[in-house]
Amino acid sequence: MNRFFSSAYTLIEVLVGLTIIGLIFGVGYINFRDFARRQAIAGAGKILQGDLRLAQGLALSGQKPDVAFCNSPNTLNSFDFRVFSTTDYRIEANCSGGSVISKEVFLPTGITISTPNPNPIQFKVLGRGTNIPSGTSIILTLTQASSNNKFTVTVGFGGEIQ
Repeated sequence: MNRFFSSAYTLIEVLVGLTIIGLIFGVGYINFRDFARRQAIAGAGKILQGDLRLAQGLALSGQKPDVAFCNSPNTLNSFDFRVFSTTDYRIEANCSGGSVISKEVFLPTGITISTPNPNPIQFKVLGRGTNIPSGTSIILTLTQASSNNKFTVTVGFGGEIQ
């Protein structure tokens, strides 16, 4: 009786196994990359919504920045959301003495923002509305160049942010 058994994988079996592992890894990596891109644009969109609400809240409270442009006898007219370029936007306090930048945001690499009409979007103080014509709304669109993913934010004439 021969008790010597050789148990091993053949070269073909090893190559098939490596090919299957490579395919699974490749599909998983592509799906992860797409997920990460979608999360990046969604995160930038949520920050944009938050910044619009910040401008709106500052205007509703009438909170003036402590700078010469806004100090007495100058008055605060509005907080403006201004798209400065396709990659950054600003929140500015619009006082009778001039404008003061309250916050400036640079978008992540590869994400751009559309320019609204009118630009800037003004949130007038003490609940006096916006500069958006009655019955209309403004759509701000964030676009991710590498994937064409989009995130839209709508601002209504009454200041509703969606």
